[in-house]
Amino acid sequence: MEIPPTLTVRDIMTKDLISVEATDEVFKAIEVMTEKDIGSVVVTQDGKPAGIVTERDILRKVCPQQLCTRAVTAGEIMNKPLIHIEADAGLGQASSLMARKDVRRLLVMDKGKLAGIVTQKDVMRGTLETFMSLASM
Repeated sequence: MEIPPTLTVRDIMTKDLISVEATDEVFKAIEVMTEKDIGSVVVTQDGKPAGIVTERDILRKVCPQQLCTRAVTAGEIMNKPLIHIEADAGLGQASSLMARKDVRRLLVMDKGKLAGIVTQKDVMRGTLETFMSLASM
């Protein structure tokens, strides 16, 4: 019986990250997320990743406080510090880190550089694929 290779975060991550600047108004983040049909954007400062803004952040941090009527920036509501994982980490490590930190997304680093993003959905899909390949053996 041949054992399938172990999937890593690199195998399931999204490589093309979408970002906004920390000084951009939240409305820009909303427009980008809507246009790209995604649930989060990386927030950059001075060209480097500084945080992340999710749909949930917008709903919980902006609208309930009646802030939708003023120019709120992505930097004001982003989650920081960034929680990240190495691209060669296993799916179990990603799942465990997400659970410990109570997050649904991890930025993926490769040799000190931002390489992508991995979500709970990606981890679940990768885990299912692994189980299905084991079941077909």
